[in-house]
Amino acid sequence: MTDDLKFYFSLFWRRVHYFLLISIAVAGAGVTLAFTLPPVYTAYARLLVEVPQITASTVQANVNELLDVIRQNILTRNNLLDLSRRFDVHTTKLGMTPDEIVTDMNKRMSFWLPATGRGNTGASFVEISFSAPTATMSAAVTNEVVTQFLQQNIALRTSATAETLDFSRQEVTRLDDELAQQGAKILQFKLDNKDALPESLTFRRARQSTLQEQLLGIERNLAGLRDRRERMIALFERTGNVSLAGQTLSPEEQNLRNLEAQLASALVIYSEQNPTVVNLKAQVAAAQKTIGVDIDSTDSGDGDLSLLDLQLSDLDGQIEVLELQKSAAAAEIEVLAASIEATPTNAITLSSLQRDFDNIQVLYNAAAAQLAAARTGDRVESQSRGERIVVVEQAVPPNEPSSPNRKKIAATSIGLGIALGVGFIALLEMLNNAIRRPSEISSRLGIKPFATIPLIQTKRQLGFRRLKIGSVLLLVTVGIPLALYILHIYYLPMDLLIERILNKLGLSEILSLFR
Repeated sequence: MTDDLKFYFSLFWRRVHYFLLISIAVAGAGVTLAFTLPPVYTAYARLLVEVPQITASTVQANVNELLDVIRQNILTRNNLLDLSRRFDVHTTKLGMTPDEIVTDMNKRMSFWLPATGRGNTGASFVEISFSAPTATMSAAVTNEVVTQFLQQNIALRTSATAETLDFSRQEVTRLDDELAQQGAKILQFKLDNKDALPESLTFRRARQSTLQEQLLGIERNLAGLRDRRERMIALFERTGNVSLAGQTLSPEEQNLRNLEAQLASALVIYSEQNPTVVNLKAQVAAAQKTIGVDIDSTDSGDGDLSLLDLQLSDLDGQIEVLELQKSAAAAEIEVLAASIEATPTNAITLSSLQRDFDNIQVLYNAAAAQLAAARTGDRVESQSRGERIVVVEQAVPPNEPSSPNRKKIAATSIGLGIALGVGFIALLEMLNNAIRRPSEISSRLGIKPFATIPLIQTKRQLGFRRLKIGSVLLLVTVGIPLALYILHIYYLPMDLLIERILNKLGLSEILSLFR
């Protein structure tokens, strides 16, 4: 085991110049890079998202949604370019395209948003930071972002309440117009169908029943009057007529007239077979025989009217009046029947119109309630009594840079150089198939040597080898840092150069390990 260690150490010592060359080159580049990279200062600001003092706001978005919208508005391309221009963030980095500036500003700016939403009963905090080449610049940009954050919050909340209020007003106005139009339709329909509305259906049916009963009564009265007229004419044809010209009648004649009048009245009420009628007829016949009146004779006079004519004229007048009443009742019944028949259809139409009116009324009431809530919410947000964001801690210039981590970069580069140097030597030895030990002669060639003579170098050879190794090491130790410094000063800052190279190689995430 000891012989093997000595052998491996001799191999390492033989190729130590490769180890020194690689390790010093990598370590020198890393250390130079660590102290060449410009310092980055990061300023922090803290905001407090307060719970609403009055829970009447109409802003429906929760805290996370609103804060994320504000963050996206701040991280827009135009705003980032404006921040870079106003605060001279990239004036020292000439040649950067707008896309590169936007990407770099996104990397420099950080937001820590709360993980809880509106359901959180406590306060939430928001942290904003910005990394810049100087402490003053980082604090100034961070405070500007905080100002924009607060302005965006107020603008979003007030615009949301204003839009809600404006929409609610428009909705109330629209529904009010629809209510007026629907009410006008209902009124016009009622005016057009005022005699066939369901409200008066009960009255019209009662009126129809009353008129039908009146019509039956009129028809009964007409039948009675017509029958009376026919009976009166028949009686006159049988008994004759006495003039009413003013002649003096004897008691017998007066009695005859009375009996005839009683007979005429009885015939109106009773039939001819009625005992009363038969008795009156017998009395009239006896009275006629007594005074010797000819039944077929008629009293006449040029200017006189008989009792029959007067009674017939009176009956005809009553019949005419009843006929007019009958016609009027029949006409009104016909009109009522038509209106009653049209009432169900009108009721359906009116119900549909009223239902639409009621639906619009419900929507109007809801819109009016929303308008009241929107007005209250707008006042709450205008007075900042809702959910608001306040600054707890302003950004101040940091005393020390936050990156790069120079010690970490230097230690990593030294460790990487040592590992690469050892690995390179191991690779060379693995690829070398030459015989270097007596044991390898026996194992590989199958013979046993009598003796072995090591390689003996002269002093000149040793001096030349040491000079060559020292020159290379000196060149690497001085040349690499000097070349990096020249690139950093005269070509492109080292951080941008490294970032561009890593971006082209797709290894841009490596930089975050050293920050």
